[in-house]
Amino acid sequence: MRKRTLFTSVAAAGAALALGIAGTVAAQAEETGDEALADAIDAILADPRLTDSQAGVVVADANTGEVLYERNGDQRAVPASNTKLATSAAALEVLGEDYTFTTEAIGTTRPEDGVIDGDLYLRGTGDPTMLEADYDALAAELADAGVSTIDGDLVGDDTAFDDVRLGTEWGWSDLQYLYAAEVSALTVASGDDYNAGTVRVFVDPGAGEGDAAAITMVPGNDYVTIVNDTTTTAAGSGTSVSIDRDLHGNEIVVSGTIAADSGGTYGTRAVIDPAGLAASVFARALDDHGITLAGDVRTGETTPQGGEVLAAHHSMPLSELVVHFLKRSNSSHAEALFKALGYETTGEGTFASGKAAVYQGIEKYGVDTGPIRLVDGSGLSRHNLVTPTMITDLLVGAKDAPWFDTWYEALPIACEPGALVGGTLESRMCDTPAEGNVHGKTGSMTSVSALSGYVTDADGRELVFSVLINDYLYSTVKDVEDEVAATVAGYSEAATEAEMTTFAEVEERALPAEDANADLECSWVEPAVC
Repeated sequence: MRKRTLFTSVAAAGAALALGIAGTVAAQAEETGDEALADAIDAILADPRLTDSQAGVVVADANTGEVLYERNGDQRAVPASNTKLATSAAALEVLGEDYTFTTEAIGTTRPEDGVIDGDLYLRGTGDPTMLEADYDALAAELADAGVSTIDGDLVGDDTAFDDVRLGTEWGWSDLQYLYAAEVSALTVASGDDYNAGTVRVFVDPGAGEGDAAAITMVPGNDYVTIVNDTTTTAAGSGTSVSIDRDLHGNEIVVSGTIAADSGGTYGTRAVIDPAGLAASVFARALDDHGITLAGDVRTGETTPQGGEVLAAHHSMPLSELVVHFLKRSNSSHAEALFKALGYETTGEGTFASGKAAVYQGIEKYGVDTGPIRLVDGSGLSRHNLVTPTMITDLLVGAKDAPWFDTWYEALPIACEPGALVGGTLESRMCDTPAEGNVHGKTGSMTSVSALSGYVTDADGRELVFSVLINDYLYSTVKDVEDEVAATVAGYSEAATEAEMTTFAEVEERALPAEDANADLECSWVEPAVC
């Protein structure tokens, strides 16, 4: 609810009445307070890039929920990665801060004289942080226990989640990239940024000019095929390399040229059926530790009851994982948690059960889920529709949650350096009142941009805000979001519109008019451009 604060000259009004002049003559000072804030934000939203687009903005008191500014607050919009606010909050509420994912190696029989007489099952529960080193540690644990032979097959059990590995209406052109990796209960990440279900392809100059480039893949595996169509060119000639995965298979074609003096380049690509990749990585680890696998590698079967857990790995607790999740806007974490929520509450790891669990988790904190629709955990689907009011209601309600401090600190922080501190906001809103102040979640897709979070104003009042912008045709409107957040950060009851407008002078990101990366979260670009 808006308040209007006007300052009127009492002396002038009294004189007018005494003279019997028709009407009241008032000398009005420039507006301050919420009306000045409203005028300042309205001026920002008058940006011509938003003409004929959709912009929804709500600013509210973080402790009382009192609305200080609203434009299209109840209008539904595609939120992109602002969806991760709901997913992360529900995960902390329903699963708890101490929740961990478990990956186990289970024998159908106890080993005798170092031999497992039967199959060895590798059972996952969705851990998106499993690395090649973790599978190596599982193999080492088996070797240390005296296992030398598996007289059967290695079976990857990913049945804690269903076999629907892609979200509703994910763009087909995104599916080879790290942010659209398939969801699986058994998976492996390609680096310490924990993008699950992916391989990282490194391309370095060959031995000499005219030779093919040297290509390596992490994690090492026999699951993905690399086709090397590259050429090493003369020093100083520049590098132009493409890394493309077949949409229907796990073949990655690396093509183009790389200069002999290049420091190398890389690309991260999602795989089809991550359980197969994880099982391949583990099979290699078994071999590295001298454990013979007599049979084959297969996936998609449930571990029999009564098996013996021979080795196990537990992920970092959710209180730590949520930092990697939110700071980097990690979509594989979002979908793993979405389905884990469903699995832990219903025994079925599906998108539908995950949605129900997310709704359950956020409704507790005053969120009305009736006017919204969520179909995945990451926000990649354009079927997701939320409102700025829903987001600010969640931000206000979450302050009463026992996990709030963990969640708040896990959000990216404006102009704070570091992928795990500033995250996707580390280069934004610098030299404004928002610097080091705004804790917020970004969102980016083609013609979709979002920024929502917490900010303390110039009077020390804690506020929440949500900016959802859809249907624009320009490369980026991130600076518009930043101007709103910086204006709110500089807000004071005594400040005039002109004073608050100075906070909106945010330097635009140095993006060309048609930057291909402007539609992506900065952490998804390689190398990251945050």
